Amino acid sequence: MKIIEEALAFETETMSNMSTSDRVHASRRAKDLILGLNDIYKENKDEEIMDLMKRLTAKKQKIEKRLKGRP
Repeated sequence: MKIIEEALAFETETMSNMSTSDRVHASRRAKDLILGLNDIYKENKDEEIMDLMKRLTAKKQKIEKRLKGRP
């Protein structure tokens, strides 16, 4: 369950003082983690994995919102 450990570590990382390229890299990493967790969830149907995916998705959306800027 290496991917779950990576996801938990990513969730606790701070996102302050990031450059634009760091934000892009973090967004892509979050997407990869979410898709990997989804594969595990399909087999196990564990609610803890679903909650982790939801938290990562929220963090990814915040990063992408910052990347796109505010209208």
